[in-house]
Amino acid sequence: MGQLIAGCLALVALATASCTRLPSAPSPIVHRKPAPDVLVSRIALGSCLQQRRPAPALVAMAALRPDVVLLLGDNVYADTDDPRRMREAYAELAANPDYRQLVAAAPILAVWDDHDYGANDAGAEWAMKHAAKRILLDFFDESPDSPRWQRDGIYDARILGPAGRRVQIVLLDTRWFRSPLRREGQAYVPVRDPKATILGAAQWAWLETQLRVPAEVRIVVSSIQVLPEEHRFEKWANIPAERERLLEVLRSADARATIIVSGDRHRGELSALASADGGQPLYELTASSLNAAISGSEPNRLRVGPLVTEANFGTIDFAWDAAPPEVVLRLHDMHGAVLVEQRLALAAAGAP
Repeated sequence: MGQLIAGCLALVALATASCTRLPSAPSPIVHRKPAPDVLVSRIALGSCLQQRRPAPALVAMAALRPDVVLLLGDNVYADTDDPRRMREAYAELAANPDYRQLVAAAPILAVWDDHDYGANDAGAEWAMKHAAKRILLDFFDESPDSPRWQRDGIYDARILGPAGRRVQIVLLDTRWFRSPLRREGQAYVPVRDPKATILGAAQWAWLETQLRVPAEVRIVVSSIQVLPEEHRFEKWANIPAERERLLEVLRSADARATIIVSGDRHRGELSALASADGGQPLYELTASSLNAAISGSEPNRLRVGPLVTEANFGTIDFAWDAAPPEVVLRLHDMHGAVLVEQRLALAAAGAP
């Protein structure tokens, strides 16, 4: 009997020891927002993040110590009309150790694309969009007094930095208001209906007001690509009138530089649209995917440099004290090595 009791006690001790070695649940994470007075020297950006996979690109981003990180959409892959499952997808992201390193390193601003909106290529018709909005804003610790809670959609804008070195970040919502797209076979084709929209009337009015707010550099965040026209997937060119309207308001925006950033494509690239007056081109930096890149070619007559078909992220560096001051756009591989680089001299203050 004594041996039996001793054996039982040993088993209990072994079980207790095993339990103590089980990993504990990760501590909650808190997303910081950038301080309005921060001098922006570096912005990091990326999109299309499979929440269950390792993401070394996030670790490389964190190592660069950006002043702010822009998450451009598909920040999780939920694809569900079940709010519980969507919250689980974000919980999986919060538990991802690579993502936790990024959150610890830098403030984050985020928009959504279709897979964190809840359905592939979904637009205004998506029935779960109100729930998806609450879940996203909760996850990213949006302040209770943020205007994002009070209006439809999740669009927003922030001015960062002191006068003379102000960076405006404009976060567009390309999902909430977007009209149905038109498909022929496997490709989207242009929608010519004059009432078709991407941003919707309220967001358009807001955007035109925001682009009159004084700033030296404007970073316009669109989850889907603006400049490329040839590929068969989602893009602003699917509703051509909306693309032309956006290009027109960006051309007329008073800034020393205006730059578009986008994601979605699971490939990275830099695009440039020449200026009609011979001035600086309008650049778009597409950073996608953080850990789910797709190989293969894709047409884009506006591409500058190579198409990046490996995991990647982007950076925007500001050399305010250079002569002349400049902005540097880069795409990096998952370890931080530079794959694409473009330098933009900032126009003189007050220049068109």
